[in-house]
Amino acid sequence: MSFPIEESPILEALSSIRNRLTALKRDTVDFVKPKDVVSLYQATVKQGKSYLISLKARLLNFFTVDQLNEIRAVSEPHQPNRIDTTLADIFSLLSLFFLTIGRTKECPAIYSQVASIRQLLDHMRESMVYSEADLGPFQKRLAELRQIVQDDAANHPPAMIELLERKLGQCDDILREMMDSLSVLSPELVPLHQRLVTMRRQFATLAAKEQPSKTELQKLIDELRKIDAKRVDGKFCVGPGASSVPPSQAICSSLVEDCYDIAHEIKARGYSISLADELKPVYERLKEMRAELERLSLTHRWTLRETDLYNYTVALRDIDQMRHQGKWNVGESIDGKPGQGQYVLLYLLRRCYGLIYSLLSSSEPVSEELMPIANKLSTVKKVLNEVLRYGGPFHPRELYPYQLALFQVDGMVKDGKIMGKDGTIPEGQGIVMAHLSECHELLEMLKESMENESDEDDEEEEDEEEEEDAEESEGFEEIHKGPPDSEEE
Repeated sequence: MSFPIEESPILEALSSIRNRLTALKRDTVDFVKPKDVVSLYQATVKQGKSYLISLKARLLNFFTVDQLNEIRAVSEPHQPNRIDTTLADIFSLLSLFFLTIGRTKECPAIYSQVASIRQLLDHMRESMVYSEADLGPFQKRLAELRQIVQDDAANHPPAMIELLERKLGQCDDILREMMDSLSVLSPELVPLHQRLVTMRRQFATLAAKEQPSKTELQKLIDELRKIDAKRVDGKFCVGPGASSVPPSQAICSSLVEDCYDIAHEIKARGYSISLADELKPVYERLKEMRAELERLSLTHRWTLRETDLYNYTVALRDIDQMRHQGKWNVGESIDGKPGQGQYVLLYLLRRCYGLIYSLLSSSEPVSEELMPIANKLSTVKKVLNEVLRYGGPFHPRELYPYQLALFQVDGMVKDGKIMGKDGTIPEGQGIVMAHLSECHELLEMLKESMENESDEDDEEEEDEEEEEDAEESEGFEEIHKGPPDSEEE
């Protein structure tokens, strides 16, 4: 959508900020400096205020002040334009930068996490494949994020807080809608529903494999048939003699049909991936991103820079927007149906969304400059705990590598802190110092255990020497006494 010419300077300023953030993201030689991030955040806030003033002036031509106050809490009163999309990109990048510098408990860091939750909830709602157990963790995480916003609200402009609260509220509304959809499920069918949700995911996982296991698939199909066989006239019955028909049959029945559909698709394609030619590039890209994100999930403590996730989120958004009414319509068949392979692409897309959310939510309040030190100390602590757990005997030489590692970190500490290269104090001091203190305590415990073992060994040696001396003394006396009958002779 176009925007008034008088707002062009705002767009130019925001475009410049986005370019600077992009350049900063690409710089992998130096650590991200907090002052650079804060400076760009403040510049964004300034331009955002100017945009809001201009936007409000324009909207007052269509709404009264009271009407604006009434609608702005629930929806956007205008169609997004280039300024809105640019601002959204900037906030996404800034949010990831705040995570990168370890400021996870500040409002800007919340933006990307709320957006990730929204994506997952939208897809879960669309698929109807979820249970109350799946929604609980999202409710808990949203409550944690809302608490962060409340605690840090005084340090940010009201417009920023209002934006985050609105996005949190939208996620709450979706969650409430999803919980309401499950509330009609009768208690007798809850265990069955949970099992069917799990099976539906297992079928989707098999469908996404290039060579799914025939044995595993058949095992799932057999279980599905047993569940289906319990239906009477298409209904799941409970009670003595299956005399009662609980409500909410449609929820469980649709899951059964979905499972059958995926199983039939896997068999029809000959237990291999079968895609319309136009969908193959999408599949290859999603498959590649999933592999990269899974690798990051295993090594994120050592290799992840949160800003790296931005490219994945943009790519996934573009792929997601290619869908129409939930389907990728490129490669339609002759009868007008969407191209083959929809289950596979949806599984990969949602798997990528889930991995990004997992990586964002596991981000620690430690700057990337201190992260290598924190990881090193965490590893040393883990090893020392294992050594202490399994016991000795030890030799002082065995502790030397750990002492050297701690000595190196101790050398970086000045006045109880580890300073950054630019003279600032990076985030995460408390975590690093706690790890360092625990490592020293574990070393002392190991030294004490070695000293105790040494004392015990010395006592054992003394006891052995006393026993040997006693035996020699007895033998000496026997020699001087001579044979027992010598005096009589």
